[in-house]
Amino acid sequence: MREYDDYDATGLARLVANGEVSASELLAAALERTRVLNPELNAVVMLAEDTAQRKIAAGLPDGPLRGVPFLLKDLGAEAIDYPTNNGSRLFANMRYVRDSAIYERLAAMGLVVFGRTTSPEGGIGPATEAAVYGGPTRNPWDRNRTPGGSSGGSGAAVAAGIVPAAHGSDGGGSVRIPASNCGLFGVKPTRARLPDGPYAGEGWAGMAIDGFLTRSVRDTALLLDHTHGADLGAPYWSPPLRATFLDAIRQAPKALRIALCETTFTGQPIHPECRGAVLNAAALLSDMGHHVEPACPVKADTTGMMRAWTDIVACGAALSVRKAVAARGRPLEPGEVEGVTRGAIAHASTISGDRYLECVNTVHGFGRDMAAFMSQYDILLSSTLAEPPATVGRFDHNTEDYVGYRTGAKGVFTYSPFAAAFNASGQPAASVPLSWSSDGLPIGIHLAARFGEDELLLSLAAELERARPWFSRRPPCARYEAAAR
Repeated sequence: MREYDDYDATGLARLVANGEVSASELLAAALERTRVLNPELNAVVMLAEDTAQRKIAAGLPDGPLRGVPFLLKDLGAEAIDYPTNNGSRLFANMRYVRDSAIYERLAAMGLVVFGRTTSPEGGIGPATEAAVYGGPTRNPWDRNRTPGGSSGGSGAAVAAGIVPAAHGSDGGGSVRIPASNCGLFGVKPTRARLPDGPYAGEGWAGMAIDGFLTRSVRDTALLLDHTHGADLGAPYWSPPLRATFLDAIRQAPKALRIALCETTFTGQPIHPECRGAVLNAAALLSDMGHHVEPACPVKADTTGMMRAWTDIVACGAALSVRKAVAARGRPLEPGEVEGVTRGAIAHASTISGDRYLECVNTVHGFGRDMAAFMSQYDILLSSTLAEPPATVGRFDHNTEDYVGYRTGAKGVFTYSPFAAAFNASGQPAASVPLSWSSDGLPIGIHLAARFGEDELLLSLAAELERARPWFSRRPPCARYEAAAR
């Protein structure tokens, strides 16, 4: 059905509700796009067509996205009916004995999940090139570029039109990086806005959280409205909402105080086209009536936070591997995990208990510094990334120099110096697809708000979407166009 491409998830759900199309027809359209596009993109894995058809036949919940095809990231979103690789040969075809809270809430919306999307091993990279999938995941805008990570498969699948929205997660930019690289909208909500249980109380010392990749702001708003809130026994709670996210996006915010940072937070220059995109967004926001002034959070110790983040994530990677090996009762075999994971395990072995707690305190201290800076502003505007989408292979996982991979001169934090700051602070942040480079690659604009101000962030994003619509801007791919017909 050609109309599939003309609607976001909300629009497709209305067609189903009105009887204009069936859930089975939408699933068939999504599967056909997967068949045509996935061999080049390598974005959709663990196909579960029979499970999806069975759920449709049994009767879908009467939720707001009833009948809409959907994909889960192959990392997290634990679900009995959907096994996972977790981006790793070590975890290949792992099954769960109970559903996660986030999956239960998504299922209750009536979504038709028919598979998972690729992620890097352990979710610790800004590109999606895990060996378990047999090759890299590629960006629909340019096959030589990465869609980002760690929710790279979701970003590629949504950008290519396989699904209108997909699940992701974000522990250091893993929703916002693919959103930027793929020309999509992606939000990291306030810490604990979405549930993390029952498999975990927190991810990466409270820095990781679920999220979504969408083509429209209203799809993200609707998904958040039906998935937010702590699950039973959650160790953190986010501030309550004033109303709903859908209410928030229906009206423009008042004139906002916006801090403009056209460099990194430590004052380093970024790629000229990324800087130009930020300045262009600043001019647009000013024209819309907002007060924009140059300001960067230079007093916050971003470098120290990045080092602490690196150590915390290494410990998380080591723990997950150790638990998997212990559960099966035999040692780790050569090649079961990739080089950067081996490096993370080795680095974690050098981190003492008091160093880990020091890292957590550093992250919390950084959050306090960012909160102090944001007390003067409603929004902090920057680029999402310091460069346009990276080429495939730049961030492959072969190296065992885990620390260099993250903090080296050409490492992750040089490429993505903005996103992790808001995982550390817990503040909500979004990548908005407002710009494209001179050679047609998406460049995301990053907006961050004060802790708990998710509704304000969504309201501003929706205002920008109305001012400069992006929904119809799609990857120039001949095979995509053939599939759309």
